[in-house]
Amino acid sequence: MNLQGKRIAILAERQYEDLELWYPKLRLEEARAEVVIAGTGEPEYASKHGYPVRVDANVGDLDPADFAGVVVPGGWAPDYLRRHEPVTAFVAAMDAAGKLVAAICHGGSVLVSAGILRGRQLTSVTAIRDDLINAGATWIDAETVVDRNLVSARRPDDLPAFLPAIIAVLAEQP
Repeated sequence: MNLQGKRIAILAERQYEDLELWYPKLRLEEARAEVVIAGTGEPEYASKHGYPVRVDANVGDLDPADFAGVVVPGGWAPDYLRRHEPVTAFVAAMDAAGKLVAAICHGGSVLVSAGILRGRQLTSVTAIRDDLINAGATWIDAETVVDRNLVSARRPDDLPAFLPAIIAVLAEQP
């Protein structure tokens, strides 16, 4: 699948889950998408396992109109990301425009704070299932769930199903 010309933001914060950031980054780059790692102000963040990622931009400086999608990795990073208003505003704007919003593991908590889950179907790590349900979503225990522009997965083991679903949603967008 050729995603040339599409820009995708992947959100980063401290304690991100390594595979849930790097696997999407590399797979999207293989599909020829431009990937922008966006943080909340630091130039670099360490993962749960100590692996660093350098950011390309501060999410507050990004214009959602310039992007085809956003990916929210899990780990403990979503607990920090969701407290940052530019992050939730960016995610909400992407969803309102019908652009890809993808979250894995604890990443769904950012979607809760962005206020975009009422009436939607998604999955996540079971630890945040109740949060998603309380935000108005229907939680489904499946490796990957696609609800229009929203793609979600439970954990790193689901990445082989998560990325083809992300790529398919991106390929359908004009």
